[in-house]
Amino acid sequence: LPMDTGTHVIMGAGLVGLSTLDPALAQNAASFEAVLCGTMIGSVIPDIDTLLKLKDNATYIRHHRGVTHALPATVLWPTFITAGLHPFFPEASALHLWLWTCLAVVVHVGTDLFNAYGTQALRPFSNRWIALDMISIFDPFITGAHLAGFVLWYLFGRPGPTFLAVYALLIGYYFLRARHHRRAVNLVKQQIEGLEKIFLSPTMRWHTYHLAAIGEHHYYVGIVSGRRIRVIDTFKKAALPDHPAIPVLLSDKNVAAFLSFSPIYRHAFIEYGDYYELRLTDLRYYKSGHYPFVAVARADRRLNLLSSYTGWIYNTEKLERKLVPNVSTSD
Repeated sequence: LPMDTGTHVIMGAGLVGLSTLDPALAQNAASFEAVLCGTMIGSVIPDIDTLLKLKDNATYIRHHRGVTHALPATVLWPTFITAGLHPFFPEASALHLWLWTCLAVVVHVGTDLFNAYGTQALRPFSNRWIALDMISIFDPFITGAHLAGFVLWYLFGRPGPTFLAVYALLIGYYFLRARHHRRAVNLVKQQIEGLEKIFLSPTMRWHTYHLAAIGEHHYYVGIVSGRRIRVIDTFKKAALPDHPAIPVLLSDKNVAAFLSFSPIYRHAFIEYGDYYELRLTDLRYYKSGHYPFVAVARADRRLNLLSSYTGWIYNTEKLERKLVPNVSTSD
């Protein structure tokens, strides 16, 4: 789900090319080598929180792109990296190393803001997720522009001017995507009345978006392609039932992590023979008739939590394997 790691790596390499325009680096080989290392590390270091997956999905979902992408981190990461690298490059300019590393971190966080996952970039002032939904997780144009820049760098050996042109082009591309996204939002508002919230997730096709929207009485899921909107599913909004198991299930860490991240979801509460199940499904992610991002929690008749899971699931058998210990599904 996060911005493709490869995209961050190639953007870091592109910034290395751009850094050759810095006169201080051109006059000092040690400074350039230090900036090369710092920029590449800075371009990926905010995603170090991916290691939280080693603990569990709930921790990862709740904290990924949180503190490591927050405002203080844009200053602290370059400071830590500069402090760590400078002893290996004592003749390098610490200031220029910090500045270029800082730019790499800012570009990383900035690009993450533009996809559907977003970041908590305003922490500690706000824990709100900021997701502008304008660029897909993997964008062929961004990748292609960088690859073309690397080819030109190899052929003509002028990385600075080349990547200055590449990034000027990409800034224009972002403005165009923002303009097109705004038009798509307005189109949805015109064709589906009474919407309270609209989520448009871009695809790799320029004119195509996945649509999820909250209306007064319904949730809508569909596809926006050009000026055509195709509604795939409509779900009636409903409150959670007044049942003593609901507070217990909502207190589960996987359910809480899901709710901290998902702004539009539907729920299903099911009573089986010996346990209760609460299932939450994020409506922003739809693929081939399936909504893969879910949270499920189960409690027994005595209201003790049995098992839970949150994450990406594409088949029922895998979900059942995740929900341990196994419990009977007989009514």
